[in-house]
Amino acid sequence: MNVAMKSRAALVLLAAFAVASYVLGCGMQRGQQKSWPQFAELSKDDTARLDEQRALVEAAAKEKYGAPSLAKSKSDLAILQRIIDDHVFRKSQTYELQCLGVAFGDVLASEFPLRWVMVTDEYGTDPTLRYKNKTIQINALTMISKRVEQDRPVNLADLLRITGEQLEQAEKRFK
Repeated sequence: MNVAMKSRAALVLLAAFAVASYVLGCGMQRGQQKSWPQFAELSKDDTARLDEQRALVEAAAKEKYGAPSLAKSKSDLAILQRIIDDHVFRKSQTYELQCLGVAFGDVLASEFPLRWVMVTDEYGTDPTLRYKNKTIQINALTMISKRVEQDRPVNLADLLRITGEQLEQAEKRFK
C-alpha cells in the first residue's frame, strides 16, 4: 500500500470514529452520569433559523458558481463539496461553516430516517438530526465546521457513506 493510500485509509478511519461519536452522542467525560438528551420539535423560530442558514449557502453557491437552489438531496453534494474545496468560507467563519452543516444535514435527512429537531443536553440546546425516535443523533451543524477549523479534510461523500454505516451498526446494537 503506497503512502497516499495509507494516508487516505487513516483519514477514512479517523472520520469513521468522529462520525461514530456524533452518531452515538458520545462525549461524556469520565465519572459523569449519563443523562439522556431531551428532544423537541422545531419551533417556527428554529425552522426560520435553519432556513436562513440554507439561504446563506444557496446565495454563496449562486454567487460563486451560478448554481441553482439546493435540492436538499444527494444531488447537492457536488456543490457543497466544491464550496468546501474552494475555501469559500474560511476556517474562522464558524457560522457560515455551520450553515454548510445544515445543508449537508438536509442531504443526510434525505438519505436516512433522520429529521431535524432541537436537542438539549449538557452542552446546551441546538438543532440536530434525530434518528427515528431514538436517542441517536447526528450533529450535522458542526460536522463540517469542526473539521475545517481543525484543518482536517472534509469529504462529504465519505461522511455520507460512513454515517449510513454507523446508523446501520447502531440500529443492530439497539434492537
